[in-house]
Amino acid sequence: MTTRLIVGLRNPGPRYDGTRHNVGAEVVIAAAPDEKFKRARLGIRADVAEIRFGDVRTVLALPRTFMNECGQAVAPLARYERIDGDGMLVVHDDIDLPFGKLRVQLGGGAGGHNGIRSLVGSLDTKDFWRLKVGVGRPPGRVDPADYVLGRFAKVERSAIDDTIVRGAAVLDTFARDGGDAARQFAGELND
Repeated sequence: MTTRLIVGLRNPGPRYDGTRHNVGAEVVIAAAPDEKFKRARLGIRADVAEIRFGDVRTVLALPRTFMNECGQAVAPLARYERIDGDGMLVVHDDIDLPFGKLRVQLGGGAGGHNGIRSLVGSLDTKDFWRLKVGVGRPPGRVDPADYVLGRFAKVERSAIDDTIVRGAAVLDTFARDGGDAARQFAGELND
């Protein structure tokens, strides 16, 4: 049986709920709204839920670490589940992608994203799938770090909620059919 790992990047705790940086976790939770996430086994610092998309066993994970240390949670989980980069999708915010857009890609650099930097360092590879969720550029002289730690404005919330639903559909496609199919589907959803 095929197993896939889908990780939603976040900062833990209520202080960060609804922030731009946590949109990856919101997408993962939306993919399985009825599932209860539980602490992972063996001291792995993540909350997990196991679901099936078709005949594919899929582990959904939300690191319990802060964003810049998420590799410490994800790498042990990937090893435990025997998942390589082709079977893993990491969902995260991206300020270089237009607001509300989705992009799936395999590999690439961190692009200034501390969560991706941590994952690349801990996994010792950049070759894993990513679903990037566009949160838009910071306005004016706003520091990008402050921007992603801020919550969506009320006028943005309904649009980002729609993006989260579309992102959850991309996760379903990734689980059933793999990264290339998810990349194509995400592109179609942006049209």
